[in-house]
Amino acid sequence: MTDQFSGFNTEFWAFFNDLRQNNNREWFANNKTRYQDKVVAPVSAFISAIAPKLREISPHYNADPRPNKGSMFRIYRDVRFSKDKRPYKEHAAAQFRHRMGKDAHAPGFYVHLEADNIRYGGGIWAPPSDALKNIRTHIVDKPGKWQDIIEDKALVNQFGGIRGDSLKRTPRDFDPDSHHMDDIKRKSFFAMKVLNDTDMTGTAAFVDEVISTFEAAAPLMHFISDAVNVEF
Repeated sequence: MTDQFSGFNTEFWAFFNDLRQNNNREWFANNKTRYQDKVVAPVSAFISAIAPKLREISPHYNADPRPNKGSMFRIYRDVRFSKDKRPYKEHAAAQFRHRMGKDAHAPGFYVHLEADNIRYGGGIWAPPSDALKNIRTHIVDKPGKWQDIIEDKALVNQFGGIRGDSLKRTPRDFDPDSHHMDDIKRKSFFAMKVLNDTDMTGTAAFVDEVISTFEAAAPLMHFISDAVNVEF
């Protein structure tokens, strides 16, 4: 593997295109070396390139290029409780989570690499109930600070606002007349930029593009970090 990131080339995307048509264990076994060379190597190099720039945003969020137990998500799907039995994910992804985080539900920055659905930004996805309640309470307790975040020009320009699935009803123990109730109802909080083509990912400049979105998401990440009582 190389630490020099030069972009995600056509061979990277061709692997996933072929995988979509052959998502089975036999095909993957025959193409595992290709997967290591054309997917794992460039994703690891990308993470290595992200690492020093991410530390400038926050020293508490990790960019770990190790293929196992690092920032890169495994390609293997957990199909135990799913009707979809395809064994492999048809995309690559990395999460740069807080050093105190143990899994994908921790606050983190995120990059999702799928040909027609490229996404990158930051936030927290489906946090456990105690963390979710802390975030909601922090919005109630700091309405001015939350208003500054949702009106932040860089955040709005990069992402169009904060997103996340929501409850239909007011969460238990919260006043339905609370300011920012639409946000308090959220079950996840994230700011994510979406691309519909792969052109921007094809050169080393994609690192700076991603970092610029991480910088724009930093106010949200700082707020979430404070809410769940971790350093930013």
